[in-house]
Amino acid sequence: MIRIEDLQLAAALAQAPSLSAAARALNVTPPALSMRLRKLEATLGLALAVRTARRLGLTPEGERFAREAAELLARLDALPQAFQRDDRQLTGTLRIAAPFGYGRQRIAPMLARFSRLHPGLRLQLDLRETPWPDRHDSDVVIHIGTVRDSSWVARTLAFNERWLCASPDYLRRNGAPSEPRELLAHACISIRENDEDVTLWHFHRPSADASRSRKVRETVRIVPAFTTNDGTVAREWAEQGLGLVLRSEWDAAEAVARGALVRVMVDWRLDSAPVLALVPTRRGRTARVQALLQFLEDSMGKPARLATPAPSVSTRARRSAGSS
Repeated sequence: MIRIEDLQLAAALAQAPSLSAAARALNVTPPALSMRLRKLEATLGLALAVRTARRLGLTPEGERFAREAAELLARLDALPQAFQRDDRQLTGTLRIAAPFGYGRQRIAPMLARFSRLHPGLRLQLDLRETPWPDRHDSDVVIHIGTVRDSSWVARTLAFNERWLCASPDYLRRNGAPSEPRELLAHACISIRENDEDVTLWHFHRPSADASRSRKVRETVRIVPAFTTNDGTVAREWAEQGLGLVLRSEWDAAEAVARGALVRVMVDWRLDSAPVLALVPTRRGRTARVQALLQFLEDSMGKPARLATPAPSVSTRARRSAGSS
């Protein structure tokens, strides 16, 4: 017979890098946890985990059991709320994962406001380089950009363009590029993210022929003068006049508004990177998750532009723009 403790064990193993880490999460000793795991495997007649001296890995059967265990635990956790009246206070733990920069600057302040509306909630914000819902340890995942393969449902919270920017000082010294191919003669700042090919920049713009609805597309492979895995560092380098940077609107808008950065090549667009909330497809989604999604949508405008139009250097200004 499977007990709730067995479900909690499987869910902890899926989230922990080692047996000792899982033991700490469950507040038991590693030998006790190891014994519980062996008993569970004997009950199921399956090997759930592969244990080495340093690592703990789940077998395919273990991953499936952990995934279904996490879903069952979530449904059990949501059960009391299903019978609460709407005027009852939200309780329990809400786990949110978000990217480092956006999570720190945008999500954390919103969660602070959300917590004041629901003081009975316990909030956990996990900032990650790549907050993808692959370990089943989050109720809501904030993701920026398109979603490729996921069983989770994506809800758009805000539109978010990607801007090519440089400082006024850099443009005075080097001029403003007007075509993607001209970037090869410029210092470019690259941000290393996930497993993407970050030196390949894709541009598009409407065709000059009004009778054609197709977009003109152009791709250029930049040779980075500077590379970092931190978007804030990349933007600050650009503000210091070190080169051109490709940044999300949410991060660059404030610098553009105060004149530290200027948008260039505005006739050319890049693929947008909308701000999304990823939530599980499982039934019985909790009232606290629904309340958070509604709050985020209301806070961001359901979805709204992240910033008002900002100063820019158009391609028509070409290289004389930086000298004015």
